[in-house]
Amino acid sequence: MIIEKPFVCTTHLKPLASILMLCTAMTLTGCNLEDPVITENVNDVSDTVNSTDSTDSTDSTDSTDSTDSTDSTDSTDSTDSTSEESRYQPEVSTTWQWQISGTVNTDYDVDVYDIDLFDTHTSVIEELQADGKAVICYFSAGSYEDWREDEADFPEEALGKDLDGWDGENWLDITNETVRKIMAARMDLAAEKGCDGVEPDNVDGYSNKTGFDLSYDDQLDYNIFLAEAAHERGLAVALKNDVEQVDDLVDYFDFSINEECFEYDECETLEPFIEQGKPVFHTSYVDEESELSDKAGEICTEALALQFRALILPWDLDDSFRYSCD
Repeated sequence: MIIEKPFVCTTHLKPLASILMLCTAMTLTGCNLEDPVITENVNDVSDTVNSTDSTDSTDSTDSTDSTDSTDSTDSTDSTDSTSEESRYQPEVSTTWQWQISGTVNTDYDVDVYDIDLFDTHTSVIEELQADGKAVICYFSAGSYEDWREDEADFPEEALGKDLDGWDGENWLDITNETVRKIMAARMDLAAEKGCDGVEPDNVDGYSNKTGFDLSYDDQLDYNIFLAEAAHERGLAVALKNDVEQVDDLVDYFDFSINEECFEYDECETLEPFIEQGKPVFHTSYVDEESELSDKAGEICTEALALQFRALILPWDLDDSFRYSCD
């Protein structure tokens, strides 16, 4: 025979464990769950626990969110902003001179010079910059040139067909990783020599007979690689010709350098650069200085209307003569 001992409802207990023990035993003792004091104690403990959990969770979340959000956003924005602000960016109104052969004539009153990366001594770059001119350094990114100092670095399998009209020059397989490493090294050289930007030439191989099965996407990928590699080194970068891919590439490049868009009726494809406040540096060619006036009559009015900075130059780009539409 089990003798039940009276259970005293100790209403002064506050800890949750004690309350639970009390309520478990009430079926044996007849302890009244409706007792106002017990109810008060249970509610107090529940409120305290809930309040503590809620406060801890909110404080922790708010603190973490606030810190993470601020740090992440500020850091990213600051890095991107600093990179863009420190990189040279020509404007639509920027004037230019283009000479990649012969002794560089540094006397033109223009904003930027485009000169050869390999053949130009650092002292010339420094002289131009001391005179307030920016310097763009030219190299071919889509062709092999057998006279360049790094020509032995190119693998034989990356050399394609000859470029028509250019002795000692072959199209490159732009999907070849060694080719990309060589171009990255060329941009390292541009940064070391103090160039403000680069002009990678022959970046439309996919639309030419190169000897390789290059697709539109292959060219797009390669050109984006060039733009990003230049920006990583603090260099502005030009999209040279490649008019069919302007819509896909204008966001990656800082300006356009175009040849003969008036001759081929494709100047309108370059307008996205102007719309983004980026200049289009245009060149039309003539064989003789005596042809300058006629060519100027053909292109300059339209070039100015399009806000292109247009020059008429010899094919050798040797400064033997020059006409500016500005």
